[in-house]
Order: sequence, then C-alpha cells, then structure tokens
Amino acid sequence: MAPSKPSIVFAHGLWADGSCYSKLIPTLQQEGHEVVSAQNTLDTLDGDVDAVRRALARVGSPAILVGHSWGGFVITAAGTDARVAGLVYVSALAPDAGETPQDLIGKFAPPPLFSHLDAEDGRLWISRDGISDFCGDLPEAEQQLVWATQVSAGEAVLGASTDDPAWRTKPSWFVISRQDRAVDPELQRFEAERMGATVVEVDSSHVPMLSHPDVVLDAIRAAARGV
Repeated sequence: MAPSKPSIVFAHGLWADGSCYSKLIPTLQQEGHEVVSAQNTLDTLDGDVDAVRRALARVGSPAILVGHSWGGFVITAAGTDARVAGLVYVSALAPDAGETPQDLIGKFAPPPLFSHLDAEDGRLWISRDGISDFCGDLPEAEQQLVWATQVSAGEAVLGASTDDPAWRTKPSWFVISRQDRAVDPELQRFEAERMGATVVEVDSSHVPMLSHPDVVLDAIRAAARGV
C-alpha cells in the first residue's frame, strides 16, 4: 500500500551528518511520513546526489527533499528526479545553472565562519573558535558536541555546479536564518526570491533544525500539504 503522506528525504550540509536532523525525524515519523536522512560523503556533488537518490529508493513517492546548507546545493541537483515533489531549503545554498558555492558566497560579504576554517589534506574543518559562528545559539554543551562530531568537507565541493536546478520546475520552501554567520541571510533571501519560494524567517544561527526545530517542522509540513 502506498504511503498516505509524502515521504521526507533529508540532505545534510558540510561539517555534519544525517543525524543533524534528529530533532525532526521522530516527529515526522509519528505524523505518518516515511523518513530517510541521506549520509553524504561531502567529497563531490555527484557523490552526494547519488546518496540522496539511494535514499529516495528507500521510501515511497512522492517525496519532499529537505536540504540544509550545502545540502541545498545537493537537493537542487537531485531534485529533478521524478520521485521528488517539492524542495525545502534550510539556511541553504541554492544555485542557478552553472553557479558554484564560491560564486554564491561571493555575492555578499564573506560570512564570519569562513575566517575560522582549517584546511588539511584537501579537507576543511571548523576550528574550535569558529563553532560559535556555526551554531552559536545552541547551549555550550551542544556546540561542543557539534564541533566534536563534525565531518570534514572536501575543498572540491566549493567548485561544484549543476546545469539543471530543480527549483525551476518543483515548488520550493525556504527557512531563512536571520542570525546566520555561515550563509549570509541576504544571500538566502536572494536565493529564495529568485526561485519564488514560500519563505519563513527565524532568529536562528546556521542550524535552525537544532535550535528552532518547530519552525523547520512547520515548513516541512507546509511543503507536504502543498504537494
């Protein structure tokens, strides 16, 4: 029997893994959604798109893709899949055709987090003194947990691009974080406006799914109703 509600597939961002949605998943499951959080390698765009497509194969259609930060880039590329009915961007990068993360970040002032990254063997890490720029509205203990469990990002992802952005053909929703120090809030507004997304703004750091989970849940619920 097909599920009565859209499935939800999550794509996480840089320095995170699929568990960053742990405050959302149980509630969505209890509300009757099939949910899978893809585990991205953060090495290449193609690899992360493949991870999302494998996750789509584990749930029923139609599905809502939810992408945080770099995960927004991933769902923009993966969302052209016929199984995808809608897109939810959370403090995200959302490119147009040919744009790279570097292109998007360069449209506005460099976010403070980028002065607190350590480069090592082609990977990027958040330095200990930079974690507050990533998730500074979490309790100190949670910030330190985020820092300790971060997944390093391959520098190559900063030059990735896609030719066919899904938001041109799929309905989209966007959670904008007003206090974001990793992806400029003005960049988020610019992206949301050009894609014609339904927008909600929240006084959050870069991680509203952790600091304001109810706001992100409401955006996902709206997307599920909208498709």
